[in-house]
Amino acid sequence: MRHLLIAALLTLFVVPTAIAVEPDEIISDPALEARARALSKELRCMVCQNQSIDDSDAPLAHDLRVLVRERLQAGESDQQVIDFLVARYGEFVLLRPRLSWHTALLWFGPATILIIGTYGVLVLARRYRANRAVEQETLTAAEADRLAEILRGGQR
Repeated sequence: MRHLLIAALLTLFVVPTAIAVEPDEIISDPALEARARALSKELRCMVCQNQSIDDSDAPLAHDLRVLVRERLQAGESDQQVIDFLVARYGEFVLLRPRLSWHTALLWFGPATILIIGTYGVLVLARRYRANRAVEQETLTAAEADRLAEILRGGQR
């Protein structure tokens, strides 16, 4: 029973770290393989969308991993491989899109929305406080007469 528990725990720790790179994809040159793995971690699987091609089991991810390795073996630099894939698939293939005019909304949109929302809440809070202060300070003529009567000690 104890061995079964240990095997189950080891499985829990090993399985999440498993990667999708298949043995037939691996390049024999360790330096090129390291570059290919680094690039694969930066590229989005077009099928899974929130996984890198390094982690994805999808057939398209396999094809992209092979393509990356082929281009590296052909002597291209990392930037040339990325530029080729961006030209073919668009900026979406990058897990971290480049900062440019058409991706500015991705980079600055959330912060802009947060700033506008904070400003709106502050404006509404000031208006609320100002309205409450005006309501508390201003008495109608009837209220002023009633207050004066109460302060004199008389009651209706």
